[in-house]
Amino acid sequence: MKIMVSACLAGENCKYNGGNNRNEKVLELFAGNEVLTVCPEVMGGLPTPRIPAEIRDGEVVNKAGISVDREFRLGAEKCLEIALREQPDLVILQSRSPSCGVKQRYDGSFSGTLVEGAGVTAQLLIQNGFRVVDVEDL
Repeated sequence: MKIMVSACLAGENCKYNGGNNRNEKVLELFAGNEVLTVCPEVMGGLPTPRIPAEIRDGEVVNKAGISVDREFRLGAEKCLEIALREQPDLVILQSRSPSCGVKQRYDGSFSGTLVEGAGVTAQLLIQNGFRVVDVEDL
């Protein structure tokens, strides 16, 4: 099976704070499968570490109030290009992220409030027919 996964879940230090979300369940799935790791935010040109961002009124803005929507959407497009080329059987993404959140994401107020809805990368992959799951559903 071919799996595309958020790079932070594989232990890559690409989160906004310079850390990762290493997940043992995800790592167990690597055995015997082909794995493609992606970080849409880094692929879109954002540095690590970076100012945290959330989606507010359909636009991705960072905590300083600066739009990073272009970078987030560029990273999402690059992930879609990889998915279209590689045709993964499954995509596993990090929960609540403005890029990778599948079911929920933060509301844009930077208060920790969650809302229903996908991040920009998850939404694009779902719209294009890929099987996308939230890591918390493994």
